[in-house]
Parts: sequence; C-alpha cells; structure tokens
Amino acid sequence: MSSYVVRYGQMRFLGEFTGMAGLEHPRGQRVVLRSDRGTEIGEVLGPATNRTASFLENPYRGEIIRAASPEDLDAEARLPESREAGFAACREFIAKRRLQMDLIDVEMIFGRERIVFYYLSEKRVDFRDLVKDLARTMQTRIEMRQIGVRDEAKLLADYGDCGKPVCCNTHLSRMPPVSMRMAKIQKTTLDPSKISGRCGRLKCCLRYEFDTYQALERELPAVGSKVVTHRGQGRVLALEVLAQKVVVEFEDRRRIVVASDEILGVEKSKTRPLKDEDDDRIEL
Repeated sequence: MSSYVVRYGQMRFLGEFTGMAGLEHPRGQRVVLRSDRGTEIGEVLGPATNRTASFLENPYRGEIIRAASPEDLDAEARLPESREAGFAACREFIAKRRLQMDLIDVEMIFGRERIVFYYLSEKRVDFRDLVKDLARTMQTRIEMRQIGVRDEAKLLADYGDCGKPVCCNTHLSRMPPVSMRMAKIQKTTLDPSKISGRCGRLKCCLRYEFDTYQALERELPAVGSKVVTHRGQGRVLALEVLAQKVVVEFEDRRRIVVASDEILGVEKSKTRPLKDEDDDRIEL
C-alpha cells in the first residue's frame, strides 16, 4: 500500500498516512483519516517519499479510511456550530473560575472524539476543574492546548502586508526563529512596524532568502577591510550583496562603487562579523 503526506487539523499538522489498498489518492483530494487525535478530515499533498519525509518534523503515521464523501463534507461544514457552543461555554467557565488565560480558538475533531481548546497564558494554569465543567457540558473528551503568539497567528490570521495569505497558515510547517541579522543583511527597513508579522514577531519571510544573502556576502570583503583596486587603495564602507559590489572610500576621500571582480587584494578587517545577537548594530 502507498503512503501519502496529508495535512489535517486547524493547526495544519502534517503526517504520513497509509492509503487504501488498491486505490490512489491524488493531490488535493479530501480524505477521512485516523490520527492520534481521532477521526479527522485532511487534504492529500502528495505521495510520501524520502524527500518529502525530510520536510516532516516528528510526523504522525496513521491510515486513510476513505475518500471524503459529500456527506462527510456536509458534516464537516456543520462543525463550526459545535465550536461556537464550545467557545461560549469555555469563556463562561473561565470567567466564573477567574482563570488567567485567554481563549483563542476551539477545534472540534471530525469524529467528535474530542474538542481542543487553544489558549494563551503567561503562566501555568490549573484547569482541572475547567476540564470537568467542559466535559460535562460538551459530552466528549477535552484537550487544553497552550500556544504562543505565532501559533495564534497560524490559527486566526488571514492576510499579510504583501496582500497574500500569511505563510504560517498556508505552506509553513516549521517556524524557526528569525533574527534582526536577517533584516540587516537584506538592507530592509528596521522599522519594527514594517518587518513584524501578524503575530508581532519578525516576519518569517525574512528567513527565505537569508541563506542566499549570507552565501553572497561571504564572497565580498567585510565592512572596514582595506582593499586594493585599479583606482588605488581604500576602505570598504558598505556592501551591495546581491549586486556583488562594495562602496569603497579611497585615501583622497572619494567614494566609489566597485565590483567584486575589480578588487585586486584584501587586507582582512580586525572587526568581527555581525552575529544574530548583534541586534543593536546597524550596517551602513
């Protein structure tokens, strides 16, 4: 039997699921599957290969039960009614018990084996009595899931400043940290309001081209280095990484943009290169 990479759940989990014997599941097909959380509906992204598996971080391995029928999709469309009821009940119980937590979203599993409550809190919350209240009201298994601000954006955000759906809610399965170094090397604005995403943290897209910029930067002399060109000797003031050029100040105070292939020699600068933690330093 073939295996497929399937995306499922409001948190857009990725898993490797065994297909039905003798049946192919094309990309984009909605399927009913069995995960560690219960019976769910997911979307087939493609066959599970060694290459696709490398993009999965601790994936759950389950099985595809069947292709989703019109009746399954109708039942899925009715889930928001249970979610709204669960959200209202949870908000009421949180207020009643004066718990220090902010309810963000609610997810009812397709098979109704459980309902997941996503919340934010700066401290650990004793929600044992809350779970009892919810289990008595919802008549299903209750799961409380504490999340961070980036997960909140993944659940609730719609569009970014670029006009496209936010990356965390479309194609990103991992959200590694993003540093100011990534913004500085790309010469983007350092205005926090313009380089922060819907979560209030630095935009994930700052990481996309960072490796390319970093590789190209290694081909150029460091800022502060002394270089020898056909025009004479000077000091590097700034880098134009993508263009593979540097701004050089010569001994007569002239400043000229010089291509990297016009540099005849480099005297290494004693200044250490910028690191990720050097967030307070700004390159020229």
